[in-house]
Amino acid sequence: VYQHVYGRKRGRHAVKIIGWGVEKSSNLPYWIIANSWNYTWGENGFFKIIRGSEVENEFEYGVHAGLPAL
Repeated sequence: VYQHVYGRKRGRHAVKIIGWGVEKSSNLPYWIIANSWNYTWGENGFFKIIRGSEVENEFEYGVHAGLPAL
């Protein structure tokens, strides 16, 4: 589960939150994220980032939702 430690944060691109969970070994809550790059990045294009942390809260306050046009 990714946690920012120090230095400037990098990123600022589109990702999709597709789920959540809790890491069994550390009891850390996390978001499951689909990256917008491709499947060769991270864990087949996905990554986990800590959920409910003030450090990583950009995933929680910058969420935009929408519905597909049918």
